[in-house]
Amino acid sequence: MTSKNDEQHSGLADAAGRAAFFPARAAARAWRGPLEEAGDEILSAPEIARVFDRALAGSLPEDLARSIVRHRVLERIVAELAASGELERLMTAALESPQTLELTDRVLASDETQRALYHVASSPELRDAIARQTTGLAEEVVGGVRSSAARLDDRAEEIVRRHPRVERPKYGGVATRAIALATDTVIATVLFMSAVGIAALVASLVGGVRPEWLVGVLLAAGWIVVVGTYFVLFWSATGQTPGMRLLRVRVHGPAGDPPSIARSLVRLVGLVLAIVPLFAGFVPVLFTERRRGLQDFLAGTVVLYDDPRPSGL
Repeated sequence: MTSKNDEQHSGLADAAGRAAFFPARAAARAWRGPLEEAGDEILSAPEIARVFDRALAGSLPEDLARSIVRHRVLERIVAELAASGELERLMTAALESPQTLELTDRVLASDETQRALYHVASSPELRDAIARQTTGLAEEVVGGVRSSAARLDDRAEEIVRRHPRVERPKYGGVATRAIALATDTVIATVLFMSAVGIAALVASLVGGVRPEWLVGVLLAAGWIVVVGTYFVLFWSATGQTPGMRLLRVRVHGPAGDPPSIARSLVRLVGLVLAIVPLFAGFVPVLFTERRRGLQDFLAGTVVLYDDPRPSGL
């Protein structure tokens, strides 16, 4: 019975409350339309536009920017996006969007981009940088070979003599000489083959060379002339062949200068005699104090490092 009375009282209270607020709700509905229209008129008024214009013309934008920087608003936004994974998703979507791909293609295909790329590719600075990189790499490789050869010079001598030198020798050893001689042989062969190719082309125009034994004699004589001229010319002119220059060793005469042409011819003959018996003429390099081979004894020359302490040692 009591419960039923409570429900009746609650219903009466709700009805009374709705009746009390009915005038207010009716007035709100009556004024809602005019107020919205008035608000639109106020917001679209020229006075409001002038207020915003004066605000933006003053220090408000700068103050707002300083406040954003001071409170690190952008950093917090980016950190929140990165932590939630939204930043990566947004960047991926932006980069993979058709509009981005189309814009990239248009920029790359534009005349301005092509002119900029051509200007950069043809600039002297880029060519100099590439040349420096290439030169640096080649010098590093050659320097490594040079250092390894110098170490082999000392190692081979220690094995034969059973004891190391007290001071680092300034005379070129057997490994350095061998690498320099191999390099010069390759260069001389390339020069000889080039000359043979030219001679063969000329001979084909006149019907060839007969008999065949004459061709062999001419090839042998040409080889001797090319190789002999190669070594004698470089020894007498600068004291080193291109192969010796790569290894930084040089031939010196008795007075310390490059050998003369006559002395270079004698050294060439000695070089041939040193090579013929299975390079036996180079064996004295391992035993003598100044590392002299047969060709050096005959011509009175020595081979010295340009740098008494080769790099890498």
